[in-house]
Amino acid sequence: MTGHSDPAATGGVIDGELPTTAGVLALANLQAQIDGQQRMALAGGLDVGGRAELIELVALRGHILGCIADYEWAQARAEQLTHDRPADGAALIARARARATFHRFTDALGDLDEARRLGADPPVVDAEHAAILQAVGRYDEALTFMREAVKRRADFASVAALASLCAESGDVATAEHLFDESRDHYRGVSPIPLAQLYFRRAQMWLAQGNLPRGHSWLSAAHRRLPAYAPAQGHLAEVEAALGETDSAIARLHPLTISSDDPDYPAQLARILSEVGRVEEAREWRARAAARYDELVTRHPEAFADHAAEFWLNAGADPHRALQLARKNLEVRQTRRAHELLAHATRAVDGARAAGRR
Repeated sequence: MTGHSDPAATGGVIDGELPTTAGVLALANLQAQIDGQQRMALAGGLDVGGRAELIELVALRGHILGCIADYEWAQARAEQLTHDRPADGAALIARARARATFHRFTDALGDLDEARRLGADPPVVDAEHAAILQAVGRYDEALTFMREAVKRRADFASVAALASLCAESGDVATAEHLFDESRDHYRGVSPIPLAQLYFRRAQMWLAQGNLPRGHSWLSAAHRRLPAYAPAQGHLAEVEAALGETDSAIARLHPLTISSDDPDYPAQLARILSEVGRVEEAREWRARAAARYDELVTRHPEAFADHAAEFWLNAGADPHRALQLARKNLEVRQTRRAHELLAHATRAVDGARAAGRR
């Protein structure tokens, strides 16, 4: 909901809790920071730390707006930074983050090992290392790093990371406690970190099959940061599952314009097909398929899972889905990756059985 009566549009207290600036203002501030840093970079006035910060800011904008081009820009600049300053730990950490974004986890861990050897700040290296361990499904090892980080300093970021790990590993009760604790530690004025926290909490409930609670936290994230594309996209997914098809379609159409992520046309194709709008669905399916093919070619590790889901659903090609699901499991052995492979295997078996009849 937008308008002058919406607290998210005017700033101030929303959700009956922490006051922050308005989401629109926070996004404008982020863009102003990026513009300022880019002007300094063009003038040759940024040191390694400044260049690494610019890379992080652009990657953050990419996450909020669902802009893959921003991620690619950040990766290219991180590679250049490391080329220019190969013995600087900050440069290696920036490249590790960029590589992890595209699921090049082995390369990213190599960068972190080198950054550690060069004397980079150990807590920073540990936090990045733990995040990668979580991403590849090595939860016990990640837990050791994250508990140590909280013991060393319990703040918003360290507790949020631990909450996210517990959520992903299925320890819902502990995760709920930690999500609350993380929020209580928040001392900033930007709504962006809170929206990200709420989004991760929503993902946990969706993974548990609790759509209403997932919807509630996604709505909270959206109220904090209306432009947050991942929250909007998942809201549409949940609303479609709850039978609120018109609302889901209305959420997705703007995202197909503002974002270059094929997840949104793919979702739209699936929902339109389910409600019998076949011709419209076909157009969005073609658009999503072309974009997935392009991204899987450039970043196979990063897009294998989402492309597999597309071919399992709107794409209607279980054999391609199975191939991609296998690729995804090579990269990371998470519960979701195993479930995706099992789903694709069943779909292929079903298609073969149907072909025999």
